[in-house]
Amino acid sequence: MMFTLFTLLSLLLAPSTLLTTAQHPASPTPRRWDQAFLLANATLLNLTLADKAAILTGTGWYAGPCVGHTAPIASFPEYPSLCLQDGPLGVRYAKNVSAFPAGVTVAQSWDRKLMWDRGNALGEEARAVGVHVQLGPVAGPLGKIPQGGRGWEGFSVDPFLTGVGTAQTVRGMQTAGVQACAKHFIGNEQEVNRTTVNAEIGDREMQELYLWPFAEAVEARVASVMCSYNKVNGTWGCESEGVLKRLLKGTYEEGGLGFSGYVVSDWGAQHTGIGSANAGLDLAMPGDNIVGDTGDRKFLWGDALIEAVNNGSLTTERLDDMVRRVIGAWYLTGQDILAYPEVGFDSRTPFQEANPDPGTGSGMRRLVGRQEEISMVEKHKDIAFRAARDGIVLLKNEGKALPLTNLKSLAIIGEDAATMPEGANACMDRGCNNGTLAMGWGSGTSDFPYLIDPLTAMTNHAKTTNTSLFTSTTNDIPAARSAAAAADVALVFVNSNSGEGYITVEDNPGDRLDLNPWHNGNALVAAVAEAGKPVVVVVHSVGPMILEDILSHENVVGVVWAGIPGQESGSSLKEVLFGGYNPSGKLVFTIAKSEEDYLTKVVTGDVDTFEEGQYVDYRRFDKEDMEVRYPFGYGLSYTTFQYGDISSNILHHIERNASIGKLDLYEPIATISAMVTNTGDKAGAEVAQLYVSLPQEIDTPVRQLRGFDKIMLEPGQSGPVEFQLRRKDISFWNVGIQRWEVPKGEISVAVGGSSRDLPLKAIVEL
Repeated sequence: MMFTLFTLLSLLLAPSTLLTTAQHPASPTPRRWDQAFLLANATLLNLTLADKAAILTGTGWYAGPCVGHTAPIASFPEYPSLCLQDGPLGVRYAKNVSAFPAGVTVAQSWDRKLMWDRGNALGEEARAVGVHVQLGPVAGPLGKIPQGGRGWEGFSVDPFLTGVGTAQTVRGMQTAGVQACAKHFIGNEQEVNRTTVNAEIGDREMQELYLWPFAEAVEARVASVMCSYNKVNGTWGCESEGVLKRLLKGTYEEGGLGFSGYVVSDWGAQHTGIGSANAGLDLAMPGDNIVGDTGDRKFLWGDALIEAVNNGSLTTERLDDMVRRVIGAWYLTGQDILAYPEVGFDSRTPFQEANPDPGTGSGMRRLVGRQEEISMVEKHKDIAFRAARDGIVLLKNEGKALPLTNLKSLAIIGEDAATMPEGANACMDRGCNNGTLAMGWGSGTSDFPYLIDPLTAMTNHAKTTNTSLFTSTTNDIPAARSAAAAADVALVFVNSNSGEGYITVEDNPGDRLDLNPWHNGNALVAAVAEAGKPVVVVVHSVGPMILEDILSHENVVGVVWAGIPGQESGSSLKEVLFGGYNPSGKLVFTIAKSEEDYLTKVVTGDVDTFEEGQYVDYRRFDKEDMEVRYPFGYGLSYTTFQYGDISSNILHHIERNASIGKLDLYEPIATISAMVTNTGDKAGAEVAQLYVSLPQEIDTPVRQLRGFDKIMLEPGQSGPVEFQLRRKDISFWNVGIQRWEVPKGEISVAVGGSSRDLPLKAIVEL
């Protein structure tokens, strides 16, 4: 009888899909949570207590080819041993899969469709090699600390932009049939002492900054959320009822997000057995305690869950809720009807790189992989290229020095221009900074299927244009001067790297020691500038860098911020430098004039008081009316744009203090529109940005990003940009009533090309 009911439910609730037994079946349309839970509830009826405990407990540190596994269930043969695998820019340790640009770089494109495309490609590749749960995207760290080690894995220091990037990535990944896992929840803003530091986050900044991107992930039906290592307001993040049960899973009326999926621990972040279960943790990873490169096979859950139910310290209702959430996510993403392949990689196998493949160029590497060759890298090559290209930000272009045209000779200078001789993947988890920087280090990395470095791309271009190249791909000062003196223009490459705290690179413990370019990059630029030729500086960096020394030289006529570009690094850069593509990227953080201006910094003790409150990055600079080098949202083009004709359309009038439900928060209440005109002589795209200013009486930032629209225009062409305002976008978190509230007083909006270039202003008449 139960089998008949289950079969009927499966047929009725099956997502629309083209079923196939091929290796890469078509993706389903994801189900809704209510549909997934109907199936999960029917399944629960057939599971034993031992089955339930096995579903919720990892099988151990490196107990299988993935970084995390659950056990198969004999009484539920359709349900697999779940494979959980990093990460946010590619499938870690798999071969012949893409190494996409990092989140911070795709965010610099300010392109919603490109964010979705990248997420969908990530999901397709994860599923193709047997991953059920991909550990990404990264919604925290938000990046409040510019030196923070893992900010590059996420999208932006701004919660609205990070929220868009997170939601679009989740939708793209789960449309491909893989479970997304938004991480790290919450307050994991640095690597130093990340397993001990206590993040003391006030209620208002929690809601308005750090929780915001996770709220957008929940709205996008994210399957899972990973809780973080650190303490939050005195309690471990994976053990805190206030964090997990109230903030994440609680209803809107309780001040929560109403998350329907499951909470998985960061690896080893579980501290107690039944305490963590009662606090809101649903899946323990890796299951046992991590001791060096092995696990101790001492499980806090497993049999302990069975004992807890039997002795009453864990209720059956809570246990079933945990299981319902985990298998519900499996149903949500349609993994019950997909012909899922076996895992096609092994995280336990040390990485080995093949010899360079003749004919592919010095920057191309072909890897020896364990799994069968798959077509995903070729299929997604264009997405990787576009995400890298469209994320390039032009910071300085004096005298229209760029694009580079009609050159007779060009110097390529700096170790960041070329792949290190040992190969792009020579350092495990990219734990070094030798050669060109295309991703940071740590668990958020993947192996390059190839890396087109800038030198390779420039060399190939020079062959087609008969341009003489003079190269110095070290940071040796005399060699740099010599190369620059021989050429018409010098390209100087500098970088700044960071990563996860289990690896220390050149004394940088995950977090950066400072915001200067690595390896004497300032001195390298100074030496080249002294040669008297025009200098264009290309920056590969994980986050903000202080550029004052670089910009102090009058011969530095151009600065190109190339971010963390992934496998298509050189090819994407070449398009921008030589005019094949008009740059349209914009900064997703502020570049200050000094490191001290940021105020926020790595805490070396055990407590981060988050004393800056809401005033992080541009919010702080605007509050203090501080001068910056390049503001948030800034980026030049090879053409120019003019803004005009702002107008607003109120979709419906609202009562400011009315009691509202969660659905009301996300309903559109107004649209703001404006016209943008390309006043230059080249086709180009402009990212128009909308900022909202609430009444200052409620102690709120001067302005906050609440919309953006990217438009492509031909020379002389005008076109409309439009922004949709939701009720939440014009609200603040009222601590007293624990609700979002539209404040009394005047609410204004401003539109322009950056946070400090806002020529259009209007009042929102609610």
